[in-house]
Amino acid sequence: MTGDEQFPAHIDPTVPSVARMYDYYLGGKDSFPADREAAEQVIALGRELGSDIRESAAANRAFLIRGVRHLARSGVRQFLDLGTGLPTQDNVHQVAQRVTPEAKVVYSDNDPIVLTHARALLADNPSTVIVDADVREPEAILEAAAGHLDFTRPVAVVIAAVLHFLHDDAEVARIIETLRRPLVPGSYLMISHGYAEPGRTDHRKAEQVRGIYRRSTAGMLAWRDRESLLGWFEGLDVLDPGVVPVQRWRNEDDPYDWTGLDRGGVLGGVARVP
Repeated sequence: MTGDEQFPAHIDPTVPSVARMYDYYLGGKDSFPADREAAEQVIALGRELGSDIRESAAANRAFLIRGVRHLARSGVRQFLDLGTGLPTQDNVHQVAQRVTPEAKVVYSDNDPIVLTHARALLADNPSTVIVDADVREPEAILEAAAGHLDFTRPVAVVIAAVLHFLHDDAEVARIIETLRRPLVPGSYLMISHGYAEPGRTDHRKAEQVRGIYRRSTAGMLAWRDRESLLGWFEGLDVLDPGVVPVQRWRNEDDPYDWTGLDRGGVLGGVARVP
C-alpha cells in the first residue's frame, strides 16, 4: 500500500492496525507507513528484550496450520475463526479444505481492510464466508455464523493471537464462555495468546511495547500465562501436549531453531468438548 492511495472515510491510515502490523511481521505487503513504523518499533524493542516478534508471528501461524489440519483430519467439518486478520498463505479454509473439501468456514473480523481483502479472496468459495463483527460481541458472531454453520454438529472455534488485545480478564472469560455455550460434544476450542517468561522480561521495555499497541487500533496489549489459558479450557479435554509455546505444539517435523522465543512469544492449546 502506498501513501498516494485514497482511503474510505472509515479508514485512518495514520493509526497503526494490529492486523496490518501482523501482516508486516509475516513479511506481507498490505500495510501503511504508520503500520510499518509501529511494527519496526516493536521489532526493535523485541531485539533489546532478546526476542523476535517476527518469529512469534511465524510460530503462531504455523501452530494455526498444524492445529486446523489436525482437527480436519479428526473429522471436524466446520470452523469459526475469530479475528482472522489479513489473508495470507494457508488460511483456515485452505488448510481445512485441502483435507476435506466440504469443510465450511466462517471468519469474523471488523477491520475494514481485512474485510475487503477477505471478500475478494472468498468470492468464488461458497463454503467460506466472512462476517463483520467484533470479538467483544460473541453473541453477534454466533448469530451471524449460524447462517452458515450447523451448531447441532461439531464446530471448531479458533481464536488465534486475538485475546491479548483485550485487557479485562472478566471480559475475556465472558467471551469464551459465550462461544463455548453452543458447542456440542466433538467440538473444539483452539486458542493462542501472547506471553512472557516470568522473571525474564524487562518490564520497562515491555511497557514501551504496550505503549505502541495503545496507539494502535487495538488500544491494548496484555500478556497472560499458561494458567489463564488452562482456565479457559476448564471442563474440556485438552489435547496433548497441553498448553505450551506454540512452536512446541505437535511440531515434530519442523527442524527450525526457535531460539528467538526463549524469553516469551505465544502460548497455544487445543481442547475437545466431551
